[in-house]
Amino acid sequence: MSDSQPWTAAPSAAEHARSVLAASWSCAVTAEGGREEFVGAHTVAEDGRVTLDVPDDSTLVAAAICAPRGEPSAVLEFADVAPVPVRSRIRARLWIAGWFVPVDGRLEFTTTRVVLRRPSGAVVVDLDEFAAAAPDPLATAEARLLTHLADCHPDAVERLTRLVDADSLHGAVRVQPLAVDRHGLTLRIERARAHGDVRLPFHAPADDVARLTERMHVLLTQASAASCPRALQRQRTDRDG
Repeated sequence: MSDSQPWTAAPSAAEHARSVLAASWSCAVTAEGGREEFVGAHTVAEDGRVTLDVPDDSTLVAAAICAPRGEPSAVLEFADVAPVPVRSRIRARLWIAGWFVPVDGRLEFTTTRVVLRRPSGAVVVDLDEFAAAAPDPLATAEARLLTHLADCHPDAVERLTRLVDADSLHGAVRVQPLAVDRHGLTLRIERARAHGDVRLPFHAPADDVARLTERMHVLLTQASAASCPRALQRQRTDRDG
């Protein structure tokens, strides 16, 4: 696809789920033995299969051995947490149901159901689509990219609000970068007692950080040519005063 073609796509549910899985460092597991939290203990295969490395005394080991083979007996939960401090930092939750099989001291998970909950609601992800999907190419770099944008370039974030419809900015007290993927950048607009999100699509997909830099430059150039929202002008004036 050439850069001259419009590009307004968003990640599919399967791609979003795989991105959450790829970027998550922690995992909560609910099984017959209770609920346990694990940090840095899971690995993900190319087809999305999860393997968990747990201590020998974990109740999950006993639960995996005693659970009826072929019947769902555990649920893995992964939280997609915004790296930049904002209200309601959980952007999505991913639940994977199935059962564990002990293999060479580790627990391999067989998936029977995948559910992704986003602000728009929950969706059941097709297992074949989940296995075939690839994580967003920016998923593992997103936290670093967004924190850098928020901490080092707040002026750029404010400039990008010129691309946001004025109605969406009504009553805004703060705007922060919430998410970025190959398709676009999402801004969190916070008001006194509420918040909302606005997506700024890229003109073409950004499949690596170099292309993301170019896509961001295009957005900022477009923003520079737009007028500053009056709402934020008033906020800045009140703050400076």
